Amino acid sequence: MAVYRVDEDKITPFEATTFKAQGLKERDDLQRLLKKHIDVISPGTLIVAEEFNDWENSTRRIDLLGIDKDANLVVIELKRTERGGHMELQAIRYAAMISTLTFDRLVTIYQRYLIASRVEANARDLLVQHLKWDDSGVKELGKNVKIVLAAPGFSQELTTAVRWLNEHGLDIRCVRMRPYANDEQILLDVQTVIPIPEGADSQIRNTEKKQKDRKSGMQDFTRYHLQVGDESYTALPKNRLIFHIVKAVLENGGSPERVASAITPRGKFKIVDGRVRAEQVIEEHRRKRWFCKSDELFYVDGKTCILSKQWGTKTLDVARKLSAILPKLNCRWPPA
Repeated sequence: MAVYRVDEDKITPFEATTFKAQGLKERDDLQRLLKKHIDVISPGTLIVAEEFNDWENSTRRIDLLGIDKDANLVVIELKRTERGGHMELQAIRYAAMISTLTFDRLVTIYQRYLIASRVEANARDLLVQHLKWDDSGVKELGKNVKIVLAAPGFSQELTTAVRWLNEHGLDIRCVRMRPYANDEQILLDVQTVIPIPEGADSQIRNTEKKQKDRKSGMQDFTRYHLQVGDESYTALPKNRLIFHIVKAVLENGGSPERVASAITPRGKFKIVDGRVRAEQVIEEHRRKRWFCKSDELFYVDGKTCILSKQWGTKTLDVARKLSAILPKLNCRWPPA
């Protein structure tokens, strides 16, 4: 495709060029300009950090880190070259590394960015204003991390990988930024190539259908990283995810009855009067279906609580209900 200038009696194409040929650098020019005009490639996004690398044992940096109107973090990766390299793999790593950020931590990160940008403002106030929240109660970030890849072009290998990843639940957009020369001016043609704008609705429906068909046709072995209170757990299967959330709720004052009311279907959480030894539980329950070891039973207020090991399609709904019992625990469980 080309960009044309329309005159009275002719249509003239602008000359396609490259950022390198125009002397534009990736960080000093593209990144510097886009962070001030991020709506060009990621509408509704507030930039909260640049060259973000707030993690141990890694020198990797996120070009731009943002947050959308729904409180989802947005990883933005920029390239000035035509094919985009392996930017999708980089971005996925970054998304995983920031997936456990809390709102309070994000306030600190954003305040540091404002100071570095010589902006005198309160980071928390700007975030609350951007998200249109009232300033009361516990603040939580969205459950998703979105990715925006922006480059002059993308290889077939990259676009194939991105489409496949989107079909499996990720949210990745590819935005093509193609420069054109017009005498001493540089024009920028910006196009979202994934998802295809004209067919975005149908593409979303098709993706949802494929995900539904896939879930109905095979068992889901997704594992989750869990942050609950001050504790972190990595790559938990679904039953261990529920186990550690239940444990945290009960240890921090949640009653067994409230836990039982949050767990569906009924029968996956049993409350027995008195202190029952593990040996008795094992005798009465098939060991493979229940957490029966001595360190897996919950003793609360003179009662013994026993949790099922069998968890399926409703696991995440139950996790959300359990975490709502004690919002102060700030439970988060991004996919591993």
